[in-house]
Amino acid sequence: MGSPIELTDDNFQHEVVDSDVPVLVDFWASWCGPCRMVAPIVEELAQEYEGRVKVAKLDVDTAQKTAGEFGIRSIPTLLIFKDGKVADQVVGAVPKKHLEEKLEAALG
Repeated sequence: MGSPIELTDDNFQHEVVDSDVPVLVDFWASWCGPCRMVAPIVEELAQEYEGRVKVAKLDVDTAQKTAGEFGIRSIPTLLIFKDGKVADQVVGAVPKKHLEEKLEAALG
């Protein structure tokens, strides 16, 4: 079963920017309540979109360089990358359906 990839400053380029499929990146932190609300949705999306979309999580406390490069100011922030660039973004806890629509648009 698919599960989110744990991102770091070191593997971000390889896993996200160089990916040949769209990537959903969940910028989160362990102390963030809304992040914990979104986490099960991100897990489900990783399974449901396995093979079509890469799903990953980046802890902003341990990967501050990457979080800073993308101007992450509030979490959770979910960025959808396509062809190595940010194609869409969602800030805050949102319903699963909202994320599914964004992913389908990135795949379309």
